[in-house]
Amino acid sequence: MREGLIKRISRLISVSANAVVDSVEAAAPESVMEQAIRDVDDAIKDVRDQLGKAEASKYLNSRTLNEEKTRHKRLAEQITIAVNEGRDDLAEVAIAKQMDIEVQLPILEKAISENEIEIKELGSYILALQGKKREMREQLQEFIAVNKNARGSVVTDEYGRDRKSKAQVEQATDAFNRAIGSTAISTFDSEIDASKLAELEEFARNNRVKERLAKIKSGG
Repeated sequence: MREGLIKRISRLISVSANAVVDSVEAAAPESVMEQAIRDVDDAIKDVRDQLGKAEASKYLNSRTLNEEKTRHKRLAEQITIAVNEGRDDLAEVAIAKQMDIEVQLPILEKAISENEIEIKELGSYILALQGKKREMREQLQEFIAVNKNARGSVVTDEYGRDRKSKAQVEQATDAFNRAIGSTAISTFDSEIDASKLAELEEFARNNRVKERLAKIKSGG
């Protein structure tokens, strides 16, 4: 799962709606709380999207793993036939394909394991965010109940609009964004010239193919 999303979820879960309100000196507190709840909803949606991708990835990896295992078994049968017919050239080609499959199988198995871990983790995040949303809703209702009779003076402009509230909402929004803002992640890629290493690996691979063919022919 993306590190940025994890950090965002952690901030949303750890931040207290009351603490956010206090940090902006009660500027449009209801607006701050409602914005916090909307941000939690957005995070839940993003986690659900990520969960769908993880489940799709697990399905594709599992299907590929089964297909590769079946292909490996079929190649083993073809190798036996080729050896019995004295076609070492065909047996070598099949063995080479088998070896390619064998190095992929543990990677696919590891990927499936990681998919399962991520799916479980994402499910836990969704439950935690849903709990946080309920908590914020309760805090908002408590705030409204406590302050329902408290009304400050309102300054309006020439059109009768609440000029003070608009400024408070902007102040609250800025403060909330600072409190739970996401962190950008920088990445970099590096490349090296590996032509000689690739040539050496191909040479070694061809030797392993011949060794396996010799072993099969000897009944090993």
